[in-house]
Amino acid sequence: MAYNFALFFQSFYKSFFRSRGTHARLTRKRFLFLLLFYTVWPLWGLVVWFSFLLDEILFPAYRRQPLEKPLFILGNFRSGSTFLQRLLAKDRSQFASATTWDIFISPSVTLTRFFSAIRWLDARVGSPLTRLLRFLDRKSLGRVEIHRISFFQPEEDENFLLHLWSTSFAGMLFPFMEDYEKYFYFDQRVPDKEKRGIMRFYTHALQRRLYARRNARHHLSKNPSFSPKLGSILQEIPDARVIYLAREPMDMLLSTISWLGYTWRVFSDPLAKYPFIEEIIAFARHWYEYPLQALEQADPQRYLILRYDDLVADPERVVRGIYSKFGYAMTPEFEQALLIESERARHYSSTHSYSLEEMGVSRERVLQEFGWVYERFGFKKP
Repeated sequence: MAYNFALFFQSFYKSFFRSRGTHARLTRKRFLFLLLFYTVWPLWGLVVWFSFLLDEILFPAYRRQPLEKPLFILGNFRSGSTFLQRLLAKDRSQFASATTWDIFISPSVTLTRFFSAIRWLDARVGSPLTRLLRFLDRKSLGRVEIHRISFFQPEEDENFLLHLWSTSFAGMLFPFMEDYEKYFYFDQRVPDKEKRGIMRFYTHALQRRLYARRNARHHLSKNPSFSPKLGSILQEIPDARVIYLAREPMDMLLSTISWLGYTWRVFSDPLAKYPFIEEIIAFARHWYEYPLQALEQADPQRYLILRYDDLVADPERVVRGIYSKFGYAMTPEFEQALLIESERARHYSSTHSYSLEEMGVSRERVLQEFGWVYERFGFKKP
């Protein structure tokens, strides 16, 4: 799959010459971000793609790496997928998730081996580089609000596709929704040839990850953005297992609008505090409808549909059900960790609050768009 240079340069052109009156308007803050981005990203991209080439020469066996029962956690944004992924990721005997570091810094076998050698040398002299990296991680990524980010925490595999510039996530950096909207409806709107290339690149990314690390049997992926890709996932990875998480639409929608608004404000100065509300409502509805339709055609042994409320109320019971359903083996060490995390979850209370009036989303609108979701899952209507 080739890099999407056309879309990359289109965003570049619009950012500097066609951004007036858009959410990507060229303010001082936006200019500084663009300066940093276009200094770092293209140069690092050359390193990454050269390392992919070296993989084909030095480590071609990665293509034979099996993907045995990889587990994909899908659903809308803000539906508990991060919590479930980070809980399951504690079972390192079974699962391996890609961290932010794996995705952006060492997405190839070559880079993974290179940085492993650096880490080994660093450990021999007291780990000064590791301590420095963790300090910088806390002072930079650790300050991100709403969604915790760290180089050392599992992150969404969708970010691998930034190395192709073929993802809706690029639209968070460059808020030109008309250019990136098709990726929010991947299986329906992305041309078949492009779709196959993207999925092949993604599959190779997983194989590189498992081949380089060899630290678990099953890849664990948390990707709300894969909800519109579900048909492609099931076709491309025949042994895939899927968990679809459903959250009450009002809470999900307000949290999503808040989170995406915050994300766009990090990189831009949008015209409104909460941009693209209509577009968010539309793709959120699709991310309920399409995955459930796709799962109706799938082997029932390959998927579970879970409610967010049940997950946060009793994580231990839900996780044991996942292991039983898909045949994953649970170690005594993970059982103990599961008990601890389940107890913490029972005492967790979100500090985020949202205003319907400020976002311009009414109760009537939510029931109009998502009434069938309330009926199907038995959610209490707002």
